[in-house]
Amino acid sequence: MTDTDSQAIALCNSADLQEGGLAVPFDVAYDGQTLRAFAVRFEGQPHAYLNRCTHVAMELDYQPNRVFDDTGQWLLCATHGAVFKPDTGECSGGPCRGGLVKVRMSEHDGVVHWHTSHALKPIEF
Repeated sequence: MTDTDSQAIALCNSADLQEGGLAVPFDVAYDGQTLRAFAVRFEGQPHAYLNRCTHVAMELDYQPNRVFDDTGQWLLCATHGAVFKPDTGECSGGPCRGGLVKVRMSEHDGVVHWHTSHALKPIEF
């Protein structure tokens, strides 16, 4: 599947993503595994990542959907203290091995969408 074969999947209303606020969770199939992902809004744009710390494969949030630090400027692994840039997923400090796996997003007509890729697919029931 190429980017031109990517499918846009509606995730939430634009208003559901508040700047520096709670994440909107969703499940994806990634390289054959079912994983949790999350979407956030940072500097007016939606961003999404697999909810998986690069230090040890654990979800970032210790309280449901809380992935930002107290300032709303950094994504934080509550277990390990790894810090990631909200717009790129790049590791900025703490114990991490590379950046978060980014999920391509788009937003139009008041709806936020995530996009499939060769490794990232919707969950099949």
